[in-house]
Amino acid sequence: MKIITSTLLLLLCIGAIQSQAQPTKKQKPNIIFIYADDLGVGETGPYGQKKIKTPRLDQLSQEGIHFTQFYTSTPVCAPARCMFLTGRHGGHSYIRGNYEMGGFADSLEGGQMPLPEGTITIGHMLQKAGYKTAAIGKWGLGMPFTTGDPNKQGFDYFYGYLDQKQAHNYYPTHLWENGKKEPLNNHFIDIHKSLRPDEATDSAFNYFKGNDYAVDELTKKAVRFIEENRQRPFFLYLPYTIPHVALQAPDSAIRKYIGLFDEKPYLGNQGYTPSKYPLSTYAAMITYLDTQVGIVMDLVKKLGLDDNTIILFSSDNGTTFNGGVDPVFFNSVNGLKGLKMDLYEGGIREPLIARWPGKIPAGSIAAAPAVQYDLLATFADIAGITAPTNDGVSLLPALKGNEQSLQQRAYIYFEYPEKGGAVAIRKGKWKAIKTDMKKDKQAPWQLYNLETDPNEQHDVASQHQDMLPAFDAIVRKEHRNAHLNEWEFLNSKMSK
Repeated sequence: MKIITSTLLLLLCIGAIQSQAQPTKKQKPNIIFIYADDLGVGETGPYGQKKIKTPRLDQLSQEGIHFTQFYTSTPVCAPARCMFLTGRHGGHSYIRGNYEMGGFADSLEGGQMPLPEGTITIGHMLQKAGYKTAAIGKWGLGMPFTTGDPNKQGFDYFYGYLDQKQAHNYYPTHLWENGKKEPLNNHFIDIHKSLRPDEATDSAFNYFKGNDYAVDELTKKAVRFIEENRQRPFFLYLPYTIPHVALQAPDSAIRKYIGLFDEKPYLGNQGYTPSKYPLSTYAAMITYLDTQVGIVMDLVKKLGLDDNTIILFSSDNGTTFNGGVDPVFFNSVNGLKGLKMDLYEGGIREPLIARWPGKIPAGSIAAAPAVQYDLLATFADIAGITAPTNDGVSLLPALKGNEQSLQQRAYIYFEYPEKGGAVAIRKGKWKAIKTDMKKDKQAPWQLYNLETDPNEQHDVASQHQDMLPAFDAIVRKEHRNAHLNEWEFLNSKMSK
């Protein structure tokens, strides 16, 4: 018996040694992309914000990298999401504007223009590479009864708002989970109901409050998804609705700011819900978003996933101009020209913060111009796979601290059919832009030197007429006619 036992122990030891000697296949990196909504480039600490506290984003930047010249693909919600997910710019994207369907009431929920069948998204790409994928938050690219259903567009799991109009309310009656309505403990709120001054009582403001704050529900599902998939590679797309109006946040969050600002009640005269403390509420919403980032960071660390997980943070477009938001007070776009719906820098310049211990040098800064339609190629590079056809370049070299190794490109192209129709091109230090092109297809180029004039105050096109034909040629090359007439404002008839 002793001889058998000794032999068995020896065999077990040999097996253990052999097992340790076997090379183990390293799991592909996890990717978490946290996407804010209408967050200006100047509204977080890493980008100079002084009045709003964002300690966890500060930490994310200090332990990772932030880009100083990063752009969204287009300056409004649905097309920005489409372009991020498909790696296409505004001249190639299927969805180019906010095409609304249905209405605001629960019974009229119809979503936006859906992604078509056959679309290849980041979700599809990473599913094929063995990733478990989830989108938790605001979708805006189709309802369950359409081809744009997120479960048909590369995501194994979806929870959140399907219709962007519903996402104007942080206390909705329901959210969606994999094609089914999931009720919340909230009464229906008409979030576009304004108040007269004589109606502005505490009771009237309380009408716009509920019980289940949607942001909390999104984070709960995100936590569960990470915990359930920690043993396999996962991609979590986490498009929160903060700080898009309406101005709504838990009282406990708002109280931390009350008294810090000289503010007056907002009664809804510029759309969306009234707010007794509009400045405090807006600041509280951004800090609340920051807290969610911290919850995700802490969970990843607790589960031992830090070294194999990249967490990225950005937003879909610049700060809004309505709903009681005061972008001047908060210096929301760092003094840049333009807001949401503009192709000027304030409408499209956004944060990009990323953390990946051991891969991204802590406290680093990337100055290279980059854009959200680069992220499909970037995520493919991170996963070690070949990206489908796209308009971007991989930012992985810059993320790892080697900007010099970035694939060189001649320009970044923008096209936006709403608010009169506009195109813009970033080419080195130069920014060329045309606006109001629906009125005049031959509208003149404006030209700005962003090195000396980042706020786009001095149009120098008249001094550089020799450069302008090259910008016309870029538009002719990059524009494909839109499938909707209302999005087609160039019609391939650029002046020569």
